[in-house]
Amino acid sequence: MAALRGVELEPPPKGLEEAYQTLFTSKSFLFLAELITTFQEEVDRILKLRISRKVNLDLTGDLPGFSEDTAHIRNDATWRVLPVPERLRRRHVDIGDLAPCDTERFIQGLQSPAQGIQVDFDDGNCPTYRNQIKGIYNVYKAVHNLFHDSPPISQAPVLMLRPRAWNMVEHNMMVSGREVPGPLFDFGLLMFHCATRLFENNSGPFFYLSKIESHLEARLWNNIFLWTEEKLGLPVGSIKGTVLIENVLATFEMEEILYELRDHSAGLNCGIWDYSASFVNKFGHRPAFLLPDRSKYVNMEKPFLKCYMDLLVQTCHRRGALATGGMAALLLPRDKNSALYSKVLATVTRLKLLEISAGVDGFMVYDLDLIEPMQQLFQQHTRGENQLTELRDDLSVTPAQLLTMPAGGVTLYGLKYNIAVGVLFIEAWLSGKGHFFYKGQVEDSATAEISRSQVWQWIRHRARLEDDDREVTSSLVKTLIQDVTKELREVLQCHVVRDVQRLLTAKSMFLEVVHKSEFPEFLTTYLNQDHTFIASQVQNDGMEEGAPRHKL
Repeated sequence: MAALRGVELEPPPKGLEEAYQTLFTSKSFLFLAELITTFQEEVDRILKLRISRKVNLDLTGDLPGFSEDTAHIRNDATWRVLPVPERLRRRHVDIGDLAPCDTERFIQGLQSPAQGIQVDFDDGNCPTYRNQIKGIYNVYKAVHNLFHDSPPISQAPVLMLRPRAWNMVEHNMMVSGREVPGPLFDFGLLMFHCATRLFENNSGPFFYLSKIESHLEARLWNNIFLWTEEKLGLPVGSIKGTVLIENVLATFEMEEILYELRDHSAGLNCGIWDYSASFVNKFGHRPAFLLPDRSKYVNMEKPFLKCYMDLLVQTCHRRGALATGGMAALLLPRDKNSALYSKVLATVTRLKLLEISAGVDGFMVYDLDLIEPMQQLFQQHTRGENQLTELRDDLSVTPAQLLTMPAGGVTLYGLKYNIAVGVLFIEAWLSGKGHFFYKGQVEDSATAEISRSQVWQWIRHRARLEDDDREVTSSLVKTLIQDVTKELREVLQCHVVRDVQRLLTAKSMFLEVVHKSEFPEFLTTYLNQDHTFIASQVQNDGMEEGAPRHKL
């Protein structure tokens, strides 16, 4: 590989030399470096705008609403997004949270009857250097039909590629003396190696875009798409992106976000936990926004979440865009004849029927055994490929409805559950994993976000336990976390000193993050910047800390 001035890359993790050599060629590096250099300044700007917006909300005490500055976009009834390609018109059931570094599960997903796969480099993935290289290489192999036991890419479920969000950086590559934005690293490599072949097979390139907070961030992605299409010789509009509306501020700009991406839009997606956590992120210090126990009082049946989903469906269908729902995180028991199996299936069916009734065009499941039952649910309750004709003109959602917290209190069970999920996620992260299983469902960074957010907020406001009559204090959380950690040692079967130490480290990091005076915006940002995680990557990859970078 020829040297490229100002670009540095860590050497490959052991065992991934072939993947590394395939992905990092002279041409791909030139493309990646140029992509990063072109858009680094805009990335910096949107991250500063996020900070500025948050500071302004804090100083003024204002609440978000539908902006007068962009009213002309919302009031113009004539514009529509471009129709999506044929393979995106039926998106009933996608597999969610599929980290492609898990080769076995990735191949199982490719062999499944799902309409699509959320190829997740974000919420369900821990972005170690090993995981990123292995995951991108596995996508490369799938697109180029190099897995002998999976169908050709034109027949496999559509790959919905989900790069990291803007808050994440890639520690293992530097351009002009700076670590590079994680999403540009992921997007650039995926596009350079896979885009043309996906396009030629009518199978992409399609993306999920995470944690967007404003239409300006959608504009940035649109500019990236246009630049990339020109560089790779693809027609304008070849790239399609589904924006995940997982921030309360973005809810008030959904039409504007669609407008900015109108030639590249594959619609919008709604999900419960990152969205709920964003209320704590933006308004958590305000007593009026105390979020009750999520395990008891926060679900899509509550008005503030139901209105959010209704508005998303109405907005998308008004503009000819697809609206997709969240992910079913519950896991079906193996025994199909058990009462528990029937109970779990009934619960998932009830919740997903709510989304279908609201007009969504599809949603995600984690458990592959839920694919066919949920596809049957769509067949039974809808007609055709999607529900774009369900315009929901009967709805009129107000800012007050979107910003009113659900009634309910805080429970001792909910507090202990949130502590357990937060500690377990950090422990998984330090192990190089982005998700884990706990009490019959999959947990990832989204559920970890809401868990640590609630504990932080309950301490901040000294919330009173409705079933215990104690206040949630720092002392109480420190006492409970000792008991919870003892239980988790058994759950994780921590018998080796290294495993015990990692769990204790996770406990300490969780306590640190829920006691910070100012709310850390993203748990993953905190973890990604922590020395403990960076050191664990080195250990997991079998490299000596401080090994020299490749100069490129």
